[in-house]
Amino acid sequence: MVYIYTPMETLSPRQRQTLDLIRKAMADGGLPPTRAELMRAMGLASPNAAEKQLRTLARKGAIELLAGTSRGIRLLAPARQKKPAGLPLIGQVAAGAPLLAEEHILSWHALDAELFQPRADYLLKVRGTSMVGAGIKDGDLLAVHRTGEARSGQIVVARFHDEVTVKRLRRRGNAIELLPENPDFKAISVDPRREDFAIEGIAVGLLRNGSF
Repeated sequence: MVYIYTPMETLSPRQRQTLDLIRKAMADGGLPPTRAELMRAMGLASPNAAEKQLRTLARKGAIELLAGTSRGIRLLAPARQKKPAGLPLIGQVAAGAPLLAEEHILSWHALDAELFQPRADYLLKVRGTSMVGAGIKDGDLLAVHRTGEARSGQIVVARFHDEVTVKRLRRRGNAIELLPENPDFKAISVDPRREDFAIEGIAVGLLRNGSF
């Protein structure tokens, strides 16, 4: 079951549809939809009609509209609403932004964190096929324990420069390698003394795409 972190009870069915389309676009492709894309998806007469729907959602505190870009839509979580129980699902992460920033949270899943050892702190939507050899497929949800430390051989969520990636960690002295589980991808060599690198967490479980 999914709990959406938005005041859904204040939205009309049409507004909920608009918000659902925005969330789906961000979950599937990592980017909000354009006005033209919303217009086509909702069967509206013009992009201006889609803009009207977006402005209503912004007024009700469900989204923020950012000027100067056709995809300038940011999902918001209102301060007056209590944080839902369960685990947040993290989607596309903006360069340099904290992983658990509110704008990255697509939804909340009613899943007991203690089912995983160590306990999970969040779910990360997997993108790409670099870890298929480890059974991690595109679209899967990776349960992650938040930590800055990991042992060689563990599957980690790591930030390398401005990219967040899922790879197997290998330590060689002071050097670090982030290894894919797919021969079509190359390993990433990291010198943590000179490069912007951080471990964001370790994988503690996997939820197959569509299993919710």
